[in-house]
Amino acid sequence: MTPSVQLNLPTFTDVEEAAARLAGHHVVTPLIESTILNERCGGRVFLKAECLQRTGSFKFRGAYNAISRLDASGNKKIVAASSGNHAQGVAEAARMLGFDATILMPSDAPRIKVDRVKRSGATIVEYDRRSEDREEILRSLGAKHTAPIVHPYNNFHVIAGQGTAGLEAAETMKARGITVDRAVVCAGGGGLLGGMMLALHSNFPDCAVHSAEPEGYDDQKRSHEVGHIVSIQADHDSVCDAIVTPQPGEMAFAIANGHIASGLVVSDEEALEAVAFAFNELKLVVEPGGAVALAAILSGKIDVRGENILATLSGGNIDPAMLARALA
Repeated sequence: MTPSVQLNLPTFTDVEEAAARLAGHHVVTPLIESTILNERCGGRVFLKAECLQRTGSFKFRGAYNAISRLDASGNKKIVAASSGNHAQGVAEAARMLGFDATILMPSDAPRIKVDRVKRSGATIVEYDRRSEDREEILRSLGAKHTAPIVHPYNNFHVIAGQGTAGLEAAETMKARGITVDRAVVCAGGGGLLGGMMLALHSNFPDCAVHSAEPEGYDDQKRSHEVGHIVSIQADHDSVCDAIVTPQPGEMAFAIANGHIASGLVVSDEEALEAVAFAFNELKLVVEPGGAVALAAILSGKIDVRGENILATLSGGNIDPAMLARALA
């Protein structure tokens, strides 16, 4: 569906402003290149290791940028909803900025993510993602606490904050004299996808950008193929819990619509194989949802021979049991 009103969308200037706000508070994560990966795929792959970001994922970027802009309001309460990575980013940013955070999390969220949200001092409210309406509960919490909602992806300043990962990557590549021919971005609601696109197309206008998603939860791919937002109802769970969404966010979709080269889809098995590759070959701990871009490249979903590829490792918050499953 096409939004009935004109959306106020972030631009590259907003990404640059977010980078200034984040300076000194986040990790400027490295771009990692692997000879083994390059030989396997035939191109040069540069992995933006957001698994090394504060709270273990890129989500801290958007959360900090959005919450820091609420400081002048005088209201020191916020609410959010997340299966884990946005929750951790919000909880830690709130702690740093002196906010009280209440976060709605599914009852089956990975324990490691729940524990870390609590460690940052946030209050958790659980819900059943299969039988309860998350957005309805979230609105109710916002009203109850008279607090603004920091949405995980359909938020102007969250998207701008996520775009700083792309800005850093672009600046590093330019400093090395390398042009980014193609980018593969892990995608759930699309906050990272939209933000990365703003940064990359401002620096490399001809860069082809691809979304990467788990099988059955490819709402980005389906939506961009038809040019309007498509909702999906998957009939199975996925190990890629961090990027399981029913549809793209309106703002991120509006930014990316018409500019996606193609959507790439990987199976749970391929995502787990990418987790194992990252651990064994790159010495990095990556969660399945954060490894789908790497999985798309490793499994040959896209031909990258002779190209310079930027891909996101968007998160590393994986339960030990899941990591053991991947390595097995």
